[in-house]
Amino acid sequence: MPGRIAVVTGANKGIGFGIMKELCTKFDGLVYLTSRDESRGLAAVKNLSELGLQAQYHQLDIDNIGSIKKFAEYIKTKYGGFDVLVNNAAFAYSRDATEPLGEQAENTIRVNFTGTLNVCRELFPLLRPGARVVNVSSCVGHLLKIDGSEPAASALREKFASPTLTEDEIVSLMNQFVKAAKAGDCNAKGWPSSTYAVSKVAVSALTRVQQRAFDADPRKDIVVNNCHPGYVDTDMTSHKGPLTIEQGAVSPSYLALLPPDTDLRGAYVWYDKQVVDWVNGPTPSLY
Repeated sequence: MPGRIAVVTGANKGIGFGIMKELCTKFDGLVYLTSRDESRGLAAVKNLSELGLQAQYHQLDIDNIGSIKKFAEYIKTKYGGFDVLVNNAAFAYSRDATEPLGEQAENTIRVNFTGTLNVCRELFPLLRPGARVVNVSSCVGHLLKIDGSEPAASALREKFASPTLTEDEIVSLMNQFVKAAKAGDCNAKGWPSSTYAVSKVAVSALTRVQQRAFDADPRKDIVVNNCHPGYVDTDMTSHKGPLTIEQGAVSPSYLALLPPDTDLRGAYVWYDKQVVDWVNGPTPSLY
């Protein structure tokens, strides 16, 4: 069998690059740095090489189904399968963005949720027994970010928390959110105004659904968890986060390297490796 393979999406900078540094040091196999922009990705591989770390590279744009399929075919043809997937690639508007909320909702959900879902649908069939998947979420991906004090929001929280929730139902909920954002009645329908928060709530909910599927999968010991990596000094936070990218990489890297037969399955894990109740909380501090 070919050696072990790990893949990190959106890995040319920020937390993704921090995860690459960790996995290149600790993972017993080849680590693929993927990025939307090939030149930036290759530059990041060169940066790792200058640190004495070896990484492989392949272009992967999670917002392009053709790119995803091309990468999946590459992994299938070259290796037959792989062992670790870190879904790190994501997008966020700045707080002072002037684009209409409907436009922000459509683009954010399409990249952060639909893009991640498409990557999983194409790559999950290639996971080997014992594989580890990490969905990088956020502190705003906690279900409590949907305020349950109003009936509409309470109903949404019930749907997300349901133990029988399906992928298709999450897709439907995201379509409803985008529609409400375009109509200007997000809050009346129970949704928060942050498109990024809604996208990450969906990613966290998806993680729980995916683990249920893996539990019934004939391939043994495939585990998926999601995490809040912390408030990190990156482009996405406009460099306001106090944590370094190395600190932000701790939790996702920890989950990517979980040992065989781990008890952490479908969990929501804080940046300090603390397991948090995704439905009821409480949520710890940001950092």
